[in-house]
Amino acid sequence: MSARSGQPRGGQVRHQLYMSRGLSERLAALARKPGVTMSSIMAEALDAWLVRKGADELQLRFGARLDRVSRALARVERNSQIEIEILALLVRYLLASVPPVAEGDDVARAQGRERFEWFTLKVAEAFREGRGSFGTEAGK
Repeated sequence: MSARSGQPRGGQVRHQLYMSRGLSERLAALARKPGVTMSSIMAEALDAWLVRKGADELQLRFGARLDRVSRALARVERNSQIEIEILALLVRYLLASVPPVAEGDDVARAQGRERFEWFTLKVAEAFREGRGSFGTEAGK
């Protein structure tokens, strides 16, 4: 507060505090620089401290949940990599061991289309019903 008006100066509020002599001397040394005041240093330091405490509060409130989400995403990524590897090995095996269908073999081509339709219907059915081939929920 201004000594004359009794009103806060420039929207600021005056505070009195105690600190150790050593800390006070360090503050005074910093405030000797041109354009720097003890008040500005203290206000900046207090603001930084409060911001850090606020960040700690956010970490306390949401950290455990974010850690769970991170672990779940890591499992999804790992499972996706396993699925890709299984698919790649299966395709490689089939391409290496199953002979191609002859050009004029319409019966074999029709049978291939029927098998593919059956396969896609089974996949859609498993996901629609929420079950997987290995006794797990589809998509989990």
